[in-house]
Amino acid sequence: MDTPWDNRYAQRTQRMKSSAIRELLKLTENPEVISFAGGLPAPDVFPVEEFTAACETVLKELGAEALQYGATEGYHPLREMIARHSGRYGISVSPDNILITSGSQQALDLIGKVFINAGDRILVEEPTYLGALQAWSAYGAEYVTVPMDENGMVTDALENALRSGVKFIYVLPNFQNPTGVTLSLERRKQLIEIADHYGVPIIEDDPYGQLRYEGENLPSIVNLDNEFRKNGSSEYAGNVIYLSTFSKTLAPGLRLAWVIAPTQVIRKLVQAKQGADLHTATFNQIVAYEVARGGFLDRHIWLIRRVYGERRNIMLDAMEELFPPGVEWTKPQGGLFLWGMLPKGMNTTEIFKVAVERNVAFVPGASFYALGGGENTMRLNFSYSNPGQIQTGIERLSNVLKESIIAGK
Repeated sequence: MDTPWDNRYAQRTQRMKSSAIRELLKLTENPEVISFAGGLPAPDVFPVEEFTAACETVLKELGAEALQYGATEGYHPLREMIARHSGRYGISVSPDNILITSGSQQALDLIGKVFINAGDRILVEEPTYLGALQAWSAYGAEYVTVPMDENGMVTDALENALRSGVKFIYVLPNFQNPTGVTLSLERRKQLIEIADHYGVPIIEDDPYGQLRYEGENLPSIVNLDNEFRKNGSSEYAGNVIYLSTFSKTLAPGLRLAWVIAPTQVIRKLVQAKQGADLHTATFNQIVAYEVARGGFLDRHIWLIRRVYGERRNIMLDAMEELFPPGVEWTKPQGGLFLWGMLPKGMNTTEIFKVAVERNVAFVPGASFYALGGGENTMRLNFSYSNPGQIQTGIERLSNVLKESIIAGK
């Protein structure tokens, strides 16, 4: 039904769509539903005691500062800590290279606000993170896609895609959302070289990089790009804007993330953020700093790796035992997700409806395809549910898939 408001919205709102995942989550609120749908960290690993103590300390010792407005760039000690942590991974940045944002989603939105004109082409993986598409479509972005395989973005297809003229390349190199795959070292280097040749910047989104459960850590794209440009110098002067977050290592409810970029880019992002929310919540930043400092964050990440690694293994083993022939899936070395691929012609959106009736949920994969496709794919999250729920949920899903394959749906 039309209302008087329908003719008053800005034209760009016509490109805004609700998050398919957020809408699906409404259907899984029934406590009987075992949900592999959301990208949710496990609440049982949240450091509640440490946050309780930190809140008390902050309010007693820094209450006036914590409850006051703050700098748009973010709490300086927190940015210093992030800079030190980044240095451990081979790249030297100062707090001036860092902007604290209200979650990585705000960082994506600010990048869209600062860089994207209507009609600009953005190169993304196929499939890619739904939240980036949602953020940038509102600014009129068009998309060019590059396929993926078990080693990440197929960089041999990059040059042909870049010839169409793109504003920047968006990549999630570690345990990608939604597929869980990791971009190989060889392809990271090839990506950097091709992007440099065509003069196209890279947005490296890395929310899961510290959540590795097996295999060796790979250098970040921002680090490799810095080496490529500075002959091994550690000074930051790159072609990469790097994003990461505390949502997967401390708690998503903090809404704390950060951007690392050249100082001139940070200044422009700061201006955009001032028009959005002035600054990220001061209290949240100071409490997060109080919790994370002193080595606690490193110790806590080891706990997360152990818990999530066990849950990943349980899900993979259950799928191997129970899933019907014709269904394939990725075997991620870290992160929160794995990716299921059903026989061609099947539709996971229709299968999802049946699955929810059987009290199990996942995310149909089509939403992650910028240009359409992926109707036979699905994303499964293994971090949120406990081991017993994972086993039971995979049993339920397996029965649904068997019936769907027999019915040819």
